[in-house]
Amino acid sequence: MNILQDLKQHYRLGDLTVKLIFINVVLFVVPTLAVSLLRLFLVSFDYYPWVALSENVTALLYKPWTLLSYNFFHGGLVHLVFNMLMLHFAGRLFTTYFTQKQLLSVYVLGGVFGGVLYLLSYLFLPFLANQSAYLVGASASIMAIVFATTTYQPYMNLRLPLIGNVQLWHIAIVFLVLDLIQLPLENTGGHLSHLGGALFGFIYIKTLQQGFDLGKGVNTLLDGVANLFSRRKSAPFKNVYRNAQQNKSNTTYNSSRVVKKDMAQQQIDEILDKISQSGYESLTKEEKEFLFRAGK
Repeated sequence: MNILQDLKQHYRLGDLTVKLIFINVVLFVVPTLAVSLLRLFLVSFDYYPWVALSENVTALLYKPWTLLSYNFFHGGLVHLVFNMLMLHFAGRLFTTYFTQKQLLSVYVLGGVFGGVLYLLSYLFLPFLANQSAYLVGASASIMAIVFATTTYQPYMNLRLPLIGNVQLWHIAIVFLVLDLIQLPLENTGGHLSHLGGALFGFIYIKTLQQGFDLGKGVNTLLDGVANLFSRRKSAPFKNVYRNAQQNKSNTTYNSSRVVKKDMAQQQIDEILDKISQSGYESLTKEEKEFLFRAGK
């Protein structure tokens, strides 16, 4: 139970990059465990056709959510671990210059753009004719984040283990070349989706520099959904009968306690809002200490 509480606290206090990693991991672990348990009862169930993006465009008509859901599921443990390491790396770089909301919009739209290019490739490329495949993984979104950051700040200096100092555009070029080399070899549709994500990241920054945010609609939609679910139901009215003398004697104490509690909760809420907007690293030393004490 302590581990679950720690994970819950880490998720709650983490920035959007942490939250996206948590979501991807949970959506891999939970279905995998469920399928394994079902096999003990000789029940076979393949959930990938319901969450992965099919190369068949007509399948999108009755499974439209797969254009988004494929971006949160993975085909294996190695696939998941590599993508989450890259997401952690790319997300930290991106939020050095941009907001958490912009990160989310690039993640979502980069995946959608990569998925659309994947579908188009199976429609128009003779090399992929009569082939069938499912697309899963966050790679297109991660490429969108990497190339968005690279487009905005290509000469950012990074120090990599065993390699030394490099610039961000060097890393982006390596990813790009690897995908181009592997196009005719294997997973052609998947690599094309990566290139689609990279292209979206480039377009996103170029249009943003012209004063237009391609992710504005996504942010508005997600804000509306968040506000819908965050509305609290008002508590039902209750008649409370109390001893008048007791009520009088406790008035000062209770008022002081309530005010103190409300002020502390308000400060916690303000700190959590700050984390949601700018990340945990944006907190001052005093705010981190206060949050640590409040969490005990």
